[in-house]
Amino acid sequence: MKRLAIIIMILLVSVSVAGAQDVREAARKAAEERARQERLAREAEQEILQDRGKLTAEVTRLETRQARLEATLDSLQVHMESQEELRLKLADRWEQSELDFKEISGNVRLAAKNVETLLHQSPFTAEDPGRLGQVRPLLQPGYFPDIEDITGLTAVLLDEIQLSGQVRLHQGQFVGRDGQETQGTILNLGKFTAAYQTADETGFLNYSPEGRRLVALANLPKGGLAGDLEDYFAGEGARVPIDISAGGALRQVSHQTTLWEQIEAGGPLVWPILALATVALLIVIYKAIYLNTVAGNTSKLMGRMNELAEQGDWEGCEELVARKRTPVIHVLAAGLGVRRLDRETQESVLQEAILSQLPKVERGMAVLAVLGAVAPLLGLLGTVTGMIETFRVITLYGTGDPKLMSGGISEALVTTMLGLAVAIPIMLLHTFLNRRVHAIIGDMEERAVQLANIFQKQQVASQAQGEA
Repeated sequence: MKRLAIIIMILLVSVSVAGAQDVREAARKAAEERARQERLAREAEQEILQDRGKLTAEVTRLETRQARLEATLDSLQVHMESQEELRLKLADRWEQSELDFKEISGNVRLAAKNVETLLHQSPFTAEDPGRLGQVRPLLQPGYFPDIEDITGLTAVLLDEIQLSGQVRLHQGQFVGRDGQETQGTILNLGKFTAAYQTADETGFLNYSPEGRRLVALANLPKGGLAGDLEDYFAGEGARVPIDISAGGALRQVSHQTTLWEQIEAGGPLVWPILALATVALLIVIYKAIYLNTVAGNTSKLMGRMNELAEQGDWEGCEELVARKRTPVIHVLAAGLGVRRLDRETQESVLQEAILSQLPKVERGMAVLAVLGAVAPLLGLLGTVTGMIETFRVITLYGTGDPKLMSGGISEALVTTMLGLAVAIPIMLLHTFLNRRVHAIIGDMEERAVQLANIFQKQQVASQAQGEA
């Protein structure tokens, strides 16, 4: 139709242009043009029909292909849905597997941390510090251990277990008591106890995890502990001390202080307390000897004096009391001098003699009582000075380091302990000696009364003989 419209337009144009020409020529040409255009139109129509067939065939082919593609799309959609389900299942499985992997990795890392702590505190690490290098890669964040890592970790742990059950004697290096590197014979009793022996000394070792070194304890063992250790090193003994606390008990034993070291830690007030104790001891010894001497066996003496008095042998009585000069005998001698006087005078003289002997018998007892009272006061004074020193240290350095305060605390405790340790025996001995003094005084009074009774009896007997 488009071609026909074009032909008509061309004709119209041709008519308008050839208006001046011959109509017949124009008609002929128009007919020819029309024929030509019709021919062209038929050719064009034929081409269009051919193109339409091709297009129809192409459309049919495309529709067929579309149908196949839609079928393929449907199958792919089904496949995609199935693959999505599979993907979700695989994602779940992967998530579960990832959790399992993380759990395994965490357990291995936890086990590696425990093994590292065990090796870090093990004395065998001092001989082989490289053992820690086999464990540390497992502690790195994000590192997933493989079977070789787990096998290596197990091997290190089994090696530690094996060494912990062995008694080994070998040559090695350690830090000596002087702080210098020392070579000697080292004895490992499992992982509990380590000891050493050099040409000069035999002692125990303590493992230092910070430096990964074996360090000799500051004090050497003493007594049977040292003997057993030396005999074991020499192969002459089968008994050796083992510290199952891994060094705690040995440190406590090696740091035990002697009595003199404790006394020196008490500060300057210890010396007055010791001087006071020395004076008190001398007084106690003196009084014990003196009271034991003056007590004597007065019962036997008074029995002999009664026999001599009944016989009227006063010279024998005077010789009897002249042999010893104890307080009791002094009282008896004073009484013999007034045997011929009346009873009241005799009792006055005897009482005066007893009073004259009291200062000798009681000498030193008041001083001993004062020393017993002063000793705890000196200890209390040392406690006060020690606490003052402790608070001074706290003011200067704070409470971060307890060692800085140990001096003042030691002074406070030791002086109190020493003051009480001196005062308690002094008070007990003072009580004992005081009872002895009162017993001697009572004995003097008793013998004085007995002597006065003897005199009175003899006077009565003499009067009776005179009257007879």
